[in-house]
Amino acid sequence: MTSDASDVSTAPSEVLESLPAFERHLRFEKGRSEHTVRAYLTDLHGLADFLSNAGVTALADIGLADLRSWLAEQDRAGAARTSIARRAAAARGFFRWARRTGRIEVDPALRLVSPARGHHLPAVLRRQEADELLTLAGTAADDSDPVRVRDHAMLELLYASGIRVGELVGLDVDDVDLSTGVVRVIGKGDKERTVPFGVPAADAMHRWISHRPTLVTPASGAAMFLGRRGGRVDPRTVRTSLTALVREMPQAPALGPHGLRHSAATHLLEGGADLRMVQELLGHASLSTTQIYTHVSVERLRASYTQAHPRA
Repeated sequence: MTSDASDVSTAPSEVLESLPAFERHLRFEKGRSEHTVRAYLTDLHGLADFLSNAGVTALADIGLADLRSWLAEQDRAGAARTSIARRAAAARGFFRWARRTGRIEVDPALRLVSPARGHHLPAVLRRQEADELLTLAGTAADDSDPVRVRDHAMLELLYASGIRVGELVGLDVDDVDLSTGVVRVIGKGDKERTVPFGVPAADAMHRWISHRPTLVTPASGAAMFLGRRGGRVDPRTVRTSLTALVREMPQAPALGPHGLRHSAATHLLEGGADLRMVQELLGHASLSTTQIYTHVSVERLRASYTQAHPRA
């Protein structure tokens, strides 16, 4: 990069000009989720701003040093390693596409390395804590308030199936088969999978379906879970409901809907489930992603051993 960083260019950024076409590539060729598309575009807008402030506007003028400087600035600003890794992935995907489509001759991101991710184990509930949580949700639903009945059904299904909260709120009525105890979800990359759930979740779902008509409006469509105004429930509503219940359990770790997914996976493995089966249930593309739950189980076993064994 030869331009003085203080010389802010007023020329149009070719990164920004290319983003509409790159967005179409992500959506229609790669089949990326709405969340991924939005995150990548936000990251690339940030990169374009950084480069423009450094006087670099042409795609052909962008070098590896520019991209490394951009990531270094994110690190100095305190961005999480996972966020920096995603931004690096966004840049690699964008420049790989730009090279393939003839917009540049050399890919400057070819050797752009993401920072190593920290090995943070996810917060999970113990089995008795999961039972307590769902009992609290069921007790709250005893007053037959349709919203509390809905919340109980959502939490039971999240824990029983291990699906993501985005997959949960995206369910339509026809996606849930109570007669066979399975739910059909559309996961990352628009990949469909079928996940089983047990009797407690089925019972809670039966009850919710009987209350669902009380919230139905013209805006409801086929959505399985509805908000108070009749539209499809929002993921933030699920988080709010779960957070309120966890606060009533002082010994339990603070966790959101994804924590129920972590808990379900951990309890499956602790119960003897095969790792590849858990991978399929969770919809993980890579087995290495699922393997973190074996570490969680080992850590909990070690903690129990240390507490209980006289010569630990």
